[in-house]
Amino acid sequence: MAANGDVRREWFEKDYYQVLGVAKNATAAEIKKAYRKLAQQHHPDANPGDKDAEDRFKEVSAAHDVLGDEEKRKQYDQVREMASSGYGAGGFPGGGDASGAGFPGGFPGGVRFEDLGDLGDLFGGLFGGGRGGGGARPARGADLETTVTVSFDDAMTATTRPVRISGPAPCETCHGSGAAPGTSPTICPRCGGSGAVAVNQGLFQMSQPCPVCHGSGRVVQTPCPTCGGTGSRRRTRSFQVKVPAGVRDGARIRLTGRGEPGPAGAQPGDLFVQVRVQPHAFFGRSGHDLTLELPVTYAEAALGADVRVPTLNGPVTMKVPAGTPNGKTFRLKGKGAPKRGGHGDLLVTTRIEVPRKLSKPEKELLKQLQQTEKESPRRRLGVEA
Repeated sequence: MAANGDVRREWFEKDYYQVLGVAKNATAAEIKKAYRKLAQQHHPDANPGDKDAEDRFKEVSAAHDVLGDEEKRKQYDQVREMASSGYGAGGFPGGGDASGAGFPGGFPGGVRFEDLGDLGDLFGGLFGGGRGGGGARPARGADLETTVTVSFDDAMTATTRPVRISGPAPCETCHGSGAAPGTSPTICPRCGGSGAVAVNQGLFQMSQPCPVCHGSGRVVQTPCPTCGGTGSRRRTRSFQVKVPAGVRDGARIRLTGRGEPGPAGAQPGDLFVQVRVQPHAFFGRSGHDLTLELPVTYAEAALGADVRVPTLNGPVTMKVPAGTPNGKTFRLKGKGAPKRGGHGDLLVTTRIEVPRKLSKPEKELLKQLQQTEKESPRRRLGVEA
């Protein structure tokens, strides 16, 4: 995935809108909905041992990481438009590629596309100095994603859940710096800490990762004996995730700096925790509102009644007016899911229950009622009986 503000080669190669199956003018809500559906379908937990599903999940996550961020999406659209209007598949004018085809005389010095880790720096060098003339920012660790499952009731109240992540983690000895205890990394003498060096190519200038510090901007003189100077080791880490009240199914919680470490001393990635909310036995959800189908008898609907209705905070009494039809929805204010500044509402829809078995007295009473009915409810359909 591309880091914030970075434009990478995959932006030219990947049509993220096609990956998510949405139109280029899709709204943020449509993009989020498409991502949730695909992430749930291809999540490794739902497809254990399926490498294709795992790869598809990563691809979908990468697409959402860009299109789900307003600023990244804007940059991505600009890059794609640039590529489609004359920069070619390789991202170079005139349909050029990594070999330099498309540039007059090609690339002097044999510079390859793969050497240009950040295309933002390439375009910055071509059009006037890059990010304020400062070159590439140091490399960043990869983002990670995991899933936590909570019950519907827990989703309605703030809760905390443990998560475990296995993989590269900051070294316990050097705490990620890569330097031996008692020492510290020093600023790279070649790039001055920027992580990039300028390469003059005749009429223009390009930036590429510093060959000394490999883009980190720092140099470890005395490597840590535990990690060998890398700043990371493979191990299992445990975190406590605070799940806010009212969280929705599919929501993603960002734990800043809890992803994979970057090169020694560089900024780590983030950990994204996707929340899966288990369905409730009778409550549904529509935004911040909760929904409920309430069974009522024919007599209650016809004559009216005060009935008890379950809510998150215990039962309340609701008036069912006389003559209430099947499917009538009532709104109980403030009885829905928690939200900023209060709660949503509870939408109660009546469902008239028809008894399957009748006692003899009940049958006699219903027959008497039937005999007193003077008009067929099917009269408006043009039939009497």
